[in-house]
Amino acid sequence: MMVADVFSTSLSLVMPPRSLASLAHALTASPDLDGALVALGECLAELDRGASVALIHYDARRDMLRDRYTPVGAQVHRTSIETTFDHLPEPVRARILAGGPFLDVTDRSADYARLCGFATALDGGVLALRGLRVEGQLGAVLALYEPRKIFGTRTTERIAPAVALFDLAYARISERDAREEAVRTLEDVTQRVHGEYVRKLSVLEAELREVRNTPRQVTAFHSAEAIALQADAARAQEEMRRAGRKAELADQQLASAVGQLEQAHIELHRRSEALRQRTRTLYLVDRALSLDAETTDARTLVDALLALVGDDMQAQRCSLMLRAPEPDHLYLAAARGIAPNIVEGMRIRIGEGVAGRVAAAREPLLVQDVREASQHPLLRDQYFTTGSFISFPLVYHDELVGVLNLTNRAQRGIYTEEDVERVRLLGLVISLIASRNGLPQALLETLHAR
Repeated sequence: MMVADVFSTSLSLVMPPRSLASLAHALTASPDLDGALVALGECLAELDRGASVALIHYDARRDMLRDRYTPVGAQVHRTSIETTFDHLPEPVRARILAGGPFLDVTDRSADYARLCGFATALDGGVLALRGLRVEGQLGAVLALYEPRKIFGTRTTERIAPAVALFDLAYARISERDAREEAVRTLEDVTQRVHGEYVRKLSVLEAELREVRNTPRQVTAFHSAEAIALQADAARAQEEMRRAGRKAELADQQLASAVGQLEQAHIELHRRSEALRQRTRTLYLVDRALSLDAETTDARTLVDALLALVGDDMQAQRCSLMLRAPEPDHLYLAAARGIAPNIVEGMRIRIGEGVAGRVAAAREPLLVQDVREASQHPLLRDQYFTTGSFISFPLVYHDELVGVLNLTNRAQRGIYTEEDVERVRLLGLVISLIASRNGLPQALLETLHAR
């Protein structure tokens, strides 16, 4: 069986593509942890209604498992378990602290299931635990309890892709909550320091006014009393100076903290964008494999794969060239937005033109500013209107399959190195599908039959 058959079959057995895509969308749009847990619980209910899942918060300072969050329908129930983490065996604790996939505790599932707040099944069940890490530290433990099965795939294996998406969402939500808590704490400290400063300053100003308004009757004071009064005034002025200095330091600390929060917000946005890109890439791979599983017509499959990549990369003009039966030639298999005089099936020699050079070198070509790359023949094409393009070789098992070309990005955008890496994954999937289905030869037969 080919790699694509195994991957497609295992993906369909593990998670339905539509359920996985809808879960990814729900986790991305979820405003808090409750919404993410409800989405995960609904996904688990679709796979196994007899299984239960719970999120247990880990208190690192006290080394305790504390609050338990359980999705029930559209709500999340909170309970307190207050148990120390060392109740679990040392090997189990080490695996949970390291994060990663689910860990079965089959030998004592009943005892640990009760410890995690699950009602054990009469005919027995299996408990699996997974650590969720935030900033390199354990933040929570995800516990899944399922009925014991004699036949069929374990629920932990089927829901593994959904749990991986939930892990990313949990990290994003935890970082956002930590940032908001830091903002609230900083505001409380700043208000308390400022209030104390204002109070002390008011007291000192009142004492100073009292001293200044006292009539100067030198004859009425003993020399020692006059010296003591002067010392009190000097102390009051010194305390005012120190209070002002403390206020300046507080303002400086506040400005520094605001700067750190801004950097944290930028980093959080970057990570959220990375999560969105990963979710989008997972959807595209799933969609490409679904097209392979659902489509038998070579023409329809090639057009659909090109449209999938072109729409994702916002390419108003794109083309897919496949290996021709003639030695050292490629032919145009599918295209969108090309010049009217270019027809499907036309050949180019490997080593000539942009696509030919990329095919010969088997290395992707990224041009961000065509004015700095005037040697490329593509520049003489009047339909090339934007300032950058990507030409990517499709290689499978060290065999050249074809070349993918993307130009004219919408809104005159510029392709970057990150776009090349994104095309690299999609190009690998297209190469696999084209090789497995024999698309170069099958499509040529379709073109000759016209």
